[in-house]
Amino acid sequence: MNIEPNLNQCRAFVLFGATGDLAKRMLWPSLYALDCDGLLSTEFQLIGAATSQLSAAEFLAKVKESIQTSANKELYNDAAFAGFANRISYVTIDIKAPGGLEPLRAALAVNTNIPDERGTIFYLSTGPQLFGSICLGLRDLGIVNKASRIVVEKPIGTNTETARTTNEAIGTAFDENQVFRIDHYLGKESVQNLMALRFANSIFEPLWNANAIEQVQITVAETVGVDGRWAFYDSTGALRDMVQSHLLQLLCLVAMEPPASFTPSAVRNEKVKVLWSLKPITGTDVNVNTVRGQYAAGFSGGKAVVGYHDETGANKTGGLESDCETFIAIKAEIDNWRWAGVPFYLRTGKRMQERMSEIVIQFKPAPHNIFADIGATLQPNTLLIKLQPDELITLTLMHKKPGVNETRLGEVGLNLSVGEAFGTSRRRIAYERMLLDVLRGNSALFVRRDEVEASWKWIDGIIDGWRTTGHQAKPYSAGSWGPTAAIALTERHGHSWHE
Repeated sequence: MNIEPNLNQCRAFVLFGATGDLAKRMLWPSLYALDCDGLLSTEFQLIGAATSQLSAAEFLAKVKESIQTSANKELYNDAAFAGFANRISYVTIDIKAPGGLEPLRAALAVNTNIPDERGTIFYLSTGPQLFGSICLGLRDLGIVNKASRIVVEKPIGTNTETARTTNEAIGTAFDENQVFRIDHYLGKESVQNLMALRFANSIFEPLWNANAIEQVQITVAETVGVDGRWAFYDSTGALRDMVQSHLLQLLCLVAMEPPASFTPSAVRNEKVKVLWSLKPITGTDVNVNTVRGQYAAGFSGGKAVVGYHDETGANKTGGLESDCETFIAIKAEIDNWRWAGVPFYLRTGKRMQERMSEIVIQFKPAPHNIFADIGATLQPNTLLIKLQPDELITLTLMHKKPGVNETRLGEVGLNLSVGEAFGTSRRRIAYERMLLDVLRGNSALFVRRDEVEASWKWIDGIIDGWRTTGHQAKPYSAGSWGPTAAIALTERHGHSWHE
């Protein structure tokens, strides 16, 4: 990551929700890593803002612990942290109270050597219901200018209407070019390598269409359950939580047309065209093209685990059990010239057999098998892009097995490991790249307003179809690959899930 950020317009970084889970696991460790790399100027302020009543020392102790227990713990040393801590301050705020953001004004005025025309980056690691109040409060404080930027986490709304309302609230204080809607999946090296693979290598792009590709699969599988977040998850579900954001963003990168340049507008223009081209799944189509599931008791990680309805915090008021989906599989289609007739299979779920995120591009089989007379079977070429737990790209080709007595064919994988190829010293947290892009003002890998609303429109059609047809979530055992109906979803089209 040898890109110098343009900090000429940045005076400070304010993190709302500074004591929350995301801040602890990802944001403070990522900011610390950028500081260790010399990518934060000595003048740059970091301000934590939350409702907790904490002293400066108590807050710094929490930040220190977050770094020491994170993926970046090997970077920790006392001297580096001391320098990092010198740029951090903490303020207690009350978002809902009049004047509750006033402490920020004083915190931002600490360093008078920074010109006032410099902007502040505001990172909202809070619930989306607070976005509007925070934006209005920042505007009324008079601490937002044209050089300021705001970063917001998903979910942006729960449907098209609420997404519009949330975007309007953000727009009361910030212009669209100041808004960075973050999806950390787009910060993963292998996801960015997908762009390079397609658009920097002439061997792939001529084949990247319905003429050569048979099917595409995108899977994000988790072995964990709802992890004490039952109330939130039950009001959201896998479709809203994962498909609307992560999976559709990955689909856009796979399916987009070549942008004119690697600039924010050019890249995002092509992504939103994909979303506009998604064939609606509505009405009774949901029974054919979607499968909902909900995990029951089973085994995960070698131990017995409870089902969704027996998780901590589960609401059983009145004896009614929730129909919230913890698993979703979808057969999606893109109605344009490049992808007509190619199924895009999307799958995500909790309490799955294995933790993995991957994209599978399966090419069409060779039109004729000249080796059939000697009993050789040809398998279609497959491009596998693994996002987690390991980041790897593998192209599977047919190859002759060694031997002189007969011709035998087998599959051989050509592997690209970025760490091995380029000697990467450590594996980066995806948020490091995303935060660096915010500092640089580069929004190419962030989600634009029309993308958010276009994806919600497609999701709304599925939810309405479920409601009108009474589509039910099917049970699956924890530790499995989901309901058996998900297998049938692909098999009736002559395909099978890559596992």
